Amino acid sequence: MEEKKLQVGGQAVIEGVLMRSKDAYAIAVRRSDGSILVRKKNFISFIKKYKLFALPIFRGGWVLIESLILGIRALTFSGDIAALGEKEDNSKDEGEPSGLPPKKSLLQNIWLVLTVGFSFVLGLFIFFYIPLILTDLLGAETGFMFNLIDGVLRLTMFLLYLSLITLMKDVRRVFEYHGAEHKSIFAFESKVDLTPDNAMKMTRFHPRCGTSFLLIVMLVSIVVFMFLGKPETVSERLIRLAFIPVIGGISYELIRLSDSGSKNKFWRPFILPGLWLQRLTTKEPDESQLEVAIVALKSALGLDISTHKDVVMETEMEAKAQPSTI
Repeated sequence: MEEKKLQVGGQAVIEGVLMRSKDAYAIAVRRSDGSILVRKKNFISFIKKYKLFALPIFRGGWVLIESLILGIRALTFSGDIAALGEKEDNSKDEGEPSGLPPKKSLLQNIWLVLTVGFSFVLGLFIFFYIPLILTDLLGAETGFMFNLIDGVLRLTMFLLYLSLITLMKDVRRVFEYHGAEHKSIFAFESKVDLTPDNAMKMTRFHPRCGTSFLLIVMLVSIVVFMFLGKPETVSERLIRLAFIPVIGGISYELIRLSDSGSKNKFWRPFILPGLWLQRLTTKEPDESQLEVAIVALKSALGLDISTHKDVVMETEMEAKAQPSTI
């Protein structure tokens, strides 16, 4: 039963939610006209195709890569829908809008890849390299103290970052959908009918959350870097980046363990910090947001969504947009 739980996961996006099952993912986004647009795609994990990469520690790195790819796809899709909605609201052109964003050109795709790459490098610089520089300036001598201070600074910067972005209205809106994602998954795992009313009763704090995972990454990195000692040169600092997959793999196994042991009294104290941190990254959703999350979850699982009003599948809209032939 625990393994079945792990087959369902999700992510909040702009005015929507990405949900992933064992063989598909679905993105549901609330459009400016109130309807819900759904994109569903089949997706088989790399670790299911190649059993070698399904081994503990190894699988964590591949899961992270796949989650990053799907997350970028979902954020791009939801962002395009939001931009299209603003354009249609401000447009005075006659005729019925297609409701679908235009396909990206090669130049736009290249720009997207460069933007994502730059963001990734910037994140590494801020959360991995700057703490090393600050720790060095503080004059830590031993490898133990250096890595301990470095880890505390990294964790402090991470918490400060989360606290600051929570103040942004648009980000808070995404965090509300994050809460809707958690509540919907809890409703599914509790085997109750997937309705906004039932999901609303669930907690928004889930032990398998990405926020808890990031906290575990921060803590695991302190332990792993302890074995590397104090970095004396720039190359020794940069070589730490090569251990990120190892840190991610260990953290993934721990997040799996925290999920299976979330009701165990022994493991509960170790899980609580991650749940507390979710008070920053999840907010209470409304019924409209819960409905979007449920539609995404049902679509990913292949369940019936006909009872939900104003739901449009992307494939249906694409078919209507095709010129008719006689």
